Amino acid sequence: MYQLSETHEMLRETCRDFADKELAPLAGEFDQKHLFPENQVKKLAELGLMSVAVEERWGGSGLDNLAYAVAMEEISRGCASVGVVMSVNNSLYCDPVSKKATDAQKENFLKPFATGEKLGCFALTEPGNGSDAGAASTTAVRDGDEWVINGTKSWITNGYEADATIVFATTDKSQKHRGISAFLVPMPTSGLSLGKKEDKLGIRASSTCNLIFEDCRIPSDNLLGEPGEGFKIAMMTLDGGRIGIAAQALGIAQAAFEAAIAYSQERKAFGGPISNLQTIQFKLADMATRIEGARLLTWRAAMLKDAGERYTKEAAMAKLVASETSTFVTHQAIQIFGGNGYVTEYPVERHYRDARITEIYEGTSEIQRIVIASNVIKEFA
Repeated sequence: MYQLSETHEMLRETCRDFADKELAPLAGEFDQKHLFPENQVKKLAELGLMSVAVEERWGGSGLDNLAYAVAMEEISRGCASVGVVMSVNNSLYCDPVSKKATDAQKENFLKPFATGEKLGCFALTEPGNGSDAGAASTTAVRDGDEWVINGTKSWITNGYEADATIVFATTDKSQKHRGISAFLVPMPTSGLSLGKKEDKLGIRASSTCNLIFEDCRIPSDNLLGEPGEGFKIAMMTLDGGRIGIAAQALGIAQAAFEAAIAYSQERKAFGGPISNLQTIQFKLADMATRIEGARLLTWRAAMLKDAGERYTKEAAMAKLVASETSTFVTHQAIQIFGGNGYVTEYPVERHYRDARITEIYEGTSEIQRIVIASNVIKEFA
């Protein structure tokens, strides 16, 4: 069931080669200097990786979601920051636009983003609601042929580099989450300003900021989907996004695992390489087993999405297990490196910092457990 096709294997090799040559050698510098990897993102676009599963007629690569998961893992193995830039454009921006936009909207808000000419972002979270996606205090009021948006969105990845965003705003407060709508907003635009760049623990080469809307006017034609459909679009988008973050977490874990194996064979102690020590072997065994299990869960969720089947529970499982695996593996990698693992001369401290966010964004581990449990309970009701 989980044997990759020739196409997927070729894609994997291409992405791995790109990661080894173009990303891994520079990832530490990007991290330390907070440098957005502009040239590397352009090269991703040339490889067709900024919209892996979007139809070719709209500028995408026309592959499937399994291909996207495979590519995301390999790119994130090279640089997790490049991985999240790729993830947001693929999962959170291009995917919902490809599914819900009109053809006229797709010409402006999908095609140039799918080709990588432009970059998108996703504005759901707010300073006061965190994981409560149905509590949007940002509002959109109809005024003739325009919508007027007011409010603040937080933790927006790609905020400083994006050319457009999908914004979720309340259009009918009486309907609660059924009164939330989604909008396509070009960037920059009048009435929209950017907050400061957040100084983060990890994923430091991608920008994260607030989007501040103050009487931001957009054409009425920029409504994405139907009025009141925003919450449904957001939940659908996050399901797919969790596959991408699971794959990102896997890439981080795989990078730390490979570094730990290499170091354990080079580092000498007690008369030989530390890879001869049973305590190190047990760590490597646990790391390998958890990575493989998380990878199978991730591929399974992607394959269910490709088959058109419901995959909410499986995406949550993949994201939960892969993110917690990433934290575990990077922690163990530092232990294997010992004191060297704690300094920036070696990459595992960066992998550890990068791994932590995968348990938080696009739904915390606690939210994933709620999603999984609610679906399991329904299955046995």
